[in-house]
Amino acid sequence: MKKSDLIEKVSAKIEYLTKKQVETIVDMVFEYMKDKLSKGEKIELRGFGNFKVKERNARIARNPKTGETVEVPPQKSIHFKMSKALKDAINK
Repeated sequence: MKKSDLIEKVSAKIEYLTKKQVETIVDMVFEYMKDKLSKGEKIELRGFGNFKVKERNARIARNPKTGETVEVPPQKSIHFKMSKALKDAINK
């Protein structure tokens, strides 16, 4: 699903808002989520799942083409854990 598909579905459900208003709301939600995750905070959406930032340690990797070793710096990544309700819905 693309963001435009999400906006279409929401604006179809909520007829008293225009597509532009729905797009603004969706953008605000995503901006808020980006802001909280960039600060290292956890986001919990009941019935859907949790998003949290995990720190990956620095490591030594190998370039598969040349065989040369490369140092990979520490990185942050997003970890998503689905809720039991979502897991049950997917595995029906």
